[in-house]
Amino acid sequence: MSSTSHPMRPIRWNEIDSVFLDMDGTLLDLHYDNHFWLEHVPRRYAERLGLSLTEAKELLLPKYRRIQGTLEWYCVDHWSRELGLDVALLKSEVAHLIAVHPRVVDFLEALRDRGKRRVLVTNAHQASIELKFRQTALDGHLDHVICAHDLALAKEAPGFWERVSRVEPFDPRRTLFVDDNLDVLRAARDFGFRWLLAVSAPDSRQPVRDTAEFPGVEDFGALLPGLR
Repeated sequence: MSSTSHPMRPIRWNEIDSVFLDMDGTLLDLHYDNHFWLEHVPRRYAERLGLSLTEAKELLLPKYRRIQGTLEWYCVDHWSRELGLDVALLKSEVAHLIAVHPRVVDFLEALRDRGKRRVLVTNAHQASIELKFRQTALDGHLDHVICAHDLALAKEAPGFWERVSRVEPFDPRRTLFVDDNLDVLRAARDFGFRWLLAVSAPDSRQPVRDTAEFPGVEDFGALLPGLR
């Protein structure tokens, strides 16, 4: 079912060679990450400093906002140093919440059957990727994984897609890119991507959101009839 925020034109799959996909909020339910940063980290931070949960959140939220959208924001090592916590260990404590969005595997297999290259392009830190692959086995349905930390630039940054093209040559006019981050989609549009989709329900526990100037999709099942 598509979001009402922007009409989705039919995808002409014969004009697409590769599909680039974000991980958190796109292939995976963002509920895990939202719970981790907004509830689990504050709880452990409060325990470490002897604070109330409310006090810990009041300290953490400005720290989050200060670097949001930068590579540091996504970096497990940065937050471990900043907070004096083993963030990778904390992530594993709530790993049972990691979940694949509905129809994602069906979509990835349909792409394979149509001969489309399936590339994960994520800002997530290597430790987060490893944990999530262990929980979901999603890597078995992908042809290539590109981690922004390996390229030393976040997806939001100018120059990111040039660096991607060095490790994964692609034609932006013949590549579909799906992400839940509107700033990332705007950067991709500036680079020349012709086919862009926004995930309108990244967190299954939150309402469907307006995807602004991008066509939105709630569930990858909406893309299957045209693909098959």
